[in-house]
Amino acid sequence: MKKSLLWTLGAMLVITVASAFPTLEKGQIVLKAGDEVYACNCGESCPCQMMARREGKCACGQVLAKAKVKSVGEETAILVIGDKERTFKTIGKFACACPGCNCDSISQTEAKCTCGVDMVKVVK
Repeated sequence: MKKSLLWTLGAMLVITVASAFPTLEKGQIVLKAGDEVYACNCGESCPCQMMARREGKCACGQVLAKAKVKSVGEETAILVIGDKERTFKTIGKFACACPGCNCDSISQTEAKCTCGVDMVKVVK
């Protein structure tokens, strides 16, 4: 009896701890040509490649720039930021997991989403 109670309490503890660290299975921003989004404008060498549907700051701390989607590939999109074209991944390693939030923030590095909450790691 004591063993089964301990196993039950242990399982509940594991579930509670696991739920404190949410993950996403998708982490994808769905885009089509002509959409406007906000994206990291730090340059090609920046590893964050953050994109969102709302204004905010990127993982690098810079303000996200307004961008227009030129074309969309299988897991990438070509964005026009100012007068430059850049290719961004449309599946992030980190993504916003706020319930009911529509900011669609994704990043290739750990960051806060544009609504101010920590992004969670995406499960593949």
